[in-house]
Amino acid sequence: MTDTNPDLTLKQLVREATEHLYAGRTAQALPLLERAYALDELHFEAALNLSGAYILSGKFKKAVPILESLRDRDPENAMVWTNLGAAYLGNPVLATDEQQQQAIAAFEQALAIDPVARSVAYNIGLIYRDRQDVEAAKRWFRRAIQHDPRDQHARNHLRRLEAAAGDEPAQAG
Repeated sequence: MTDTNPDLTLKQLVREATEHLYAGRTAQALPLLERAYALDELHFEAALNLSGAYILSGKFKKAVPILESLRDRDPENAMVWTNLGAAYLGNPVLATDEQQQQAIAAFEQALAIDPVARSVAYNIGLIYRDRQDVEAAKRWFRRAIQHDPRDQHARNHLRRLEAAAGDEPAQAG
């Protein structure tokens, strides 16, 4: 990689980092994305991928300002809102009521833009399950299954909630 052409360097950094992310090598992607972001904070792909790498690394607070900037620049991008929901939530076990509310609002905005945004309804279901709002959790898990009938995680959570409430099992749909 040559540093003589900043545009080429940026593109190479993002490409290499993206390959690492797709291969599940977040630790290798992170420094490349940080370098790319330092070269150009307005480069959308570098910023979005860096925020995703931060989320995957559990560095949620580092992801939030990047995602809020992306949200302000491209408010109709469902992936930005999805990642922002994950960043706001942080560690679900440690999430406060405020973090949960922020995450729900961001996830709902992602669904307003893309009604079948991948895993978003499921994630909202998990938040409501953690809040012990069983009816809302079941509603969101049903929506997740409606969007992706093969979503076994949503099916399993829904079955457990229905069994605990003494409901009839969900249709196989």
